[in-house]
Amino acid sequence: MRQLGDLEAEIMDRLWRWERPTTVREVVDDINRTRSVAYTTVMTVAEILYRKGWLRRQKVGRAWAYEPMRGREDYTAALMRDALGRSEDRQAALLRFVEDMSQEDFAALDAALRTVGREGAEESCEAGGGRS
Repeated sequence: MRQLGDLEAEIMDRLWRWERPTTVREVVDDINRTRSVAYTTVMTVAEILYRKGWLRRQKVGRAWAYEPMRGREDYTAALMRDALGRSEDRQAALLRFVEDMSQEDFAALDAALRTVGREGAEESCEAGGGRS
């Protein structure tokens, strides 16, 4: 997966935070609080994100209202998978990643691994008819 460009990321960040269908005008007005960006530029990038499958849209009057198709966590996970996939030694890359983690991140990873482990065990039990 290709990382989002700067303006793509700015648009997605707002839509993820706002958690509601949003028009290009609302995004432009918010971005223009900190820097200048043209309406047509944001409209073009929103259309590109829509075609890439990142956004869905619905007509609201004469404008389109956009909302994310995937969450920020999905995007982050895809970037992490992509980065890991580029390594020739996945185990070494994972080791370096874990070595540099904060205690909070390590605890979160441990909890995630336990959750996935439990789900995997439950799925095997269901597939195998459960435990006796």
